[in-house]
Amino acid sequence: MSEILSLAGANLISPIILSFALGLIAALARSDLTIPEAVAKGMSIYLLFAIGFKGGVAVSAHGIDQTLVLSLVAGLILSFTLPVLAFGLLRAMTGLSTIDAAAVAAHYGSVSIVTFVAATSVLNGRMISSEGYMVAVAAVMEAPAILSALWLVARSGGGARMEPGLIRELLLNGSIVLLVGAFFIGAITGEQGLADISAFIVAPFKGVLCLFLLDMGLIAGRGLRQSKGVVSLGAVGFAIAMPLASAMIGLGVGMLIGLSVGGIVLMMVLCASASYIAVPAAMRVALPEANPAVYLTLSLGVTFPFNLTLGIPLYLAIAQTVTGG
Repeated sequence: MSEILSLAGANLISPIILSFALGLIAALARSDLTIPEAVAKGMSIYLLFAIGFKGGVAVSAHGIDQTLVLSLVAGLILSFTLPVLAFGLLRAMTGLSTIDAAAVAAHYGSVSIVTFVAATSVLNGRMISSEGYMVAVAAVMEAPAILSALWLVARSGGGARMEPGLIRELLLNGSIVLLVGAFFIGAITGEQGLADISAFIVAPFKGVLCLFLLDMGLIAGRGLRQSKGVVSLGAVGFAIAMPLASAMIGLGVGMLIGLSVGGIVLMMVLCASASYIAVPAAMRVALPEANPAVYLTLSLGVTFPFNLTLGIPLYLAIAQTVTGG
């Protein structure tokens, strides 16, 4: 346990984590520090393209094998089933209505691409390799959780709405299109393509990530400040317990599939993260009665900073301890 805590503490002292902490503290202190929305959007586009492209290059070098296929299938199944676990925990730990609980559960079956990117950066910083195709697993896990949430509401007699264009909107979500598109570009162009644009997507990556997480810290801090009285203590407990439970499921799945230590960590992170971009947009259409103050505060204000500061280094330490890697 002391080794795990030591590794977690060491990983907290990094420019990436401290940049997020700076934004969080600045927002809670009511500083006027802001990052223009256009700049933040530009940084998110850059990060998605870079991680997708590098993942595609890794697949090009690795080739398609059984482990890749199993990882994609596992990601799909996990995204469908994790919301059911989340829904059960929410009903047991909180007094949330069926609709609010289902809306929150959808966030915890989908993924946070930013958390995934931060995890890959931590692995790279410690010179731990991982399967490049895990970015494809991340893309697969974006949408199924939303369908599970709608099923949970319908099963409970709620008013879930499956709008005709919802599935199309989910599949053509900008982050998914960019991530998958960049992945295929990287897979097609391979190592030569990476060499051609390495000065753009390799060297500046960590610096851009620091600024992006500074902005995310500002957003999370403002959300926490404005959500007083809306979220119960039980809900906050869920937002910490759920990623821990999901990460352990990801650990077991990753080991069963035969992923490397780095791949297992990324599978744990994908299971433990919570969406705060794609799913909230879908919930506004499918479950308009759900309270955004609840699901956004839990996913972005509690789980995201928990994973970023404590979760990722903890998952890495556990994976290394269990696998001996």
